[in-house]
Amino acid sequence: MTLIQLLIFQFIAHILTDYTFQNDKKATDKNKNGFKSKFLKWHILIMFLTSWLLSFQLKFIFASLLIAITHWLIDGFKPKLNSYKYLGKYSFYIDQIAHLVILFFIVLLHNRIFEIHSYIDFIINTKYLLLFTAFLLTAKTSNIFIKEIFKVWEIKIDTQKDDELLKAGRLIGILERWLILVLIFVGQFTAVGFLIAAKSILRYNTKNENGFNKTEYVLIGTMLSFGIAIVIGFLVSNYKN
Repeated sequence: MTLIQLLIFQFIAHILTDYTFQNDKKATDKNKNGFKSKFLKWHILIMFLTSWLLSFQLKFIFASLLIAITHWLIDGFKPKLNSYKYLGKYSFYIDQIAHLVILFFIVLLHNRIFEIHSYIDFIINTKYLLLFTAFLLTAKTSNIFIKEIFKVWEIKIDTQKDDELLKAGRLIGILERWLILVLIFVGQFTAVGFLIAAKSILRYNTKNENGFNKTEYVLIGTMLSFGIAIVIGFLVSNYKN
């Protein structure tokens, strides 16, 4: 296993812990209560186990423990960050950048102290790892990222009345991003353009009580969704081993 591969595996561990294995209820409770959250200790335990298991090496247990502890500190103090008038709405991005920067330096520190070794070298391929990461990023992770962009720009619809729209939109978003990735990976770039054109025809002409047109809501989400998939697809497809 190379340093790059270990970094990718640890990034996957972070995505699985903070997004895939965590529902909205747990995330909201952690963001509100911090160290007092009943879910925080389980979240950190999952972070530790996922990080260690995906390192495929016993000695990484020390690095995984350090990643888990710093993760606990960042999530524990997040309610304090949320309370700030101007920084509060950017807390998601600050939180994620802090997690990833610390994770990066801990992996580098581990690499300097211990020789990177694993028992699965014969099946590891960096390109395949990146492909898996791309599909993981364009699933639930992208849905949350888009939601946080809406939060920053204060773009809202009535979540009670339009709950079915939101749930359907999330699933459609994942499927369309995966389709774009597949089209980019097989070199069908023209088909991506046709998909974007076809989706742009979709319209919701009703307005909510605040006067916000669902057309704009859907189109903003669509453009963000397509943009994320296209950027990730091109980055992965142009990676050279």
